[in-house]
Amino acid sequence: MRVLKFGGTSVGSGEMIRRVANIIKERKENDQVVAVVSAMSEVTNALIDISQKALNIRDLNKIDDFIRFVKKKHYDAINMAIKDERIREHVKKIIDNRIEELEKVLIGVAYLGELSPKSRDYILSFGERLSAPIVAGSLRDLGLKAIALEGGEAGIITDKNFGNAKVIKLRVKEFLSPLLENDIVPVVTGFIGVTEDGEITTLGRGGSDYSAALIGYGLDADLIEIWTDVSGVYTTDPKLVKEAKRIPRLSYIEAMELAYFGAKVLHPRTIEPAMEKGIPILVKNTFKPEEEGTIISNDVEYSNNVVKAITTIKNVALINIFGAGMVGVSGTAARIFKALGEEGVNVILISQGSSETNISIVVSEEDVEKAINSLKREFGSFGKRSFLESSIIRDVEVDHDVSVVSVVGAGMRGAKGIAGEIFTTVSESGANIKMIAQGSSEVNISFVIDKKDLINCVRALHRKFIS
Repeated sequence: MRVLKFGGTSVGSGEMIRRVANIIKERKENDQVVAVVSAMSEVTNALIDISQKALNIRDLNKIDDFIRFVKKKHYDAINMAIKDERIREHVKKIIDNRIEELEKVLIGVAYLGELSPKSRDYILSFGERLSAPIVAGSLRDLGLKAIALEGGEAGIITDKNFGNAKVIKLRVKEFLSPLLENDIVPVVTGFIGVTEDGEITTLGRGGSDYSAALIGYGLDADLIEIWTDVSGVYTTDPKLVKEAKRIPRLSYIEAMELAYFGAKVLHPRTIEPAMEKGIPILVKNTFKPEEEGTIISNDVEYSNNVVKAITTIKNVALINIFGAGMVGVSGTAARIFKALGEEGVNVILISQGSSETNISIVVSEEDVEKAINSLKREFGSFGKRSFLESSIIRDVEVDHDVSVVSVVGAGMRGAKGIAGEIFTTVSESGANIKMIAQGSSEVNISFVIDKKDLINCVRALHRKFIS
């Protein structure tokens, strides 16, 4: 039993959808298969853009232009991916109905001037709900029995936290097993769930990968395959270091650390359901299916290199929170993170000085203003003032020109002197470390440096520990 997930670039055109269908057919020769698909490339971003335009500009001509774009993109894909005229026309009818439904929703947003999280999820769901019928049609064109299903129809039941819904119930086995027993390939929309009341929700960033992991978990799959546009997980970003190499094997914990700290191949939430049931994850390249990819499993493969990979996060800011008033005051950190959490600020990295007078956090650049405002609401205004005038927090400083570098490897656990070697190499590259954090797992050391030093730093680390 295999679950195959295909990302946006993998289903980005009719030609690619046909390639995907052939990959699924090949896997189907030896195993039961469930396919999970993303929206066609560009479509989700276009849906986000048009929903905002419908709300802010209320220009029906913009909606007309968008509808023409979406219809042409999907019709072109149908004509390329499906040869049989009857199947082609059947799929076009499904697409026509869904595009008509989408148009009505967008016009409603424009007239009402309202875009709730629930409405936004409904609009964003159309990307996957338009691609899945085309993939299913292409499979039928190749002689397989296939049906397109939405996430809720596959048994992914969530709460009502629209935009980042939490799964509360999995009825995957109940919904999908009868289809698999009848030799039918379910083609499931990634990224989408449904509430118990039948309302469509989305699972947030990395949602399609997560959908595949949930289905694999629910069906006790033997393997989850993530098909993307790269041939596995690499030792670092090939755009930064041309000597970057494919990593043949990773442990779950290594993959989770890499995914969290910038590796874009898969989302960290994908790993947890697979890890709980010991289901291996195979990352493959749709454009080069003959290449081996990267296998992620319980097995920790120790190599000659203590460090297995180096990842980076850009477009972040370092926020330093100062105040002698924090010393010995219990609950200050909890208040800080509660305030940030209430504003939806995601904290990427945390460090606190032993003196307790300083807490440093890293957030995405787009969250900086929300973070500062939330701290002001919680602690009152702050600035460089006399200590007699200060509250718990005396000052907050923001450094925008920074990047996060993470060095990951199971071999680092207990390795003597590894931190010293890492920081010596960073220093020799000319970079200055502004903040350091290490997880209790000991498989990851992360630090913050100036953005201008990023390339030289990563290249120096890669030469020292991997090349």
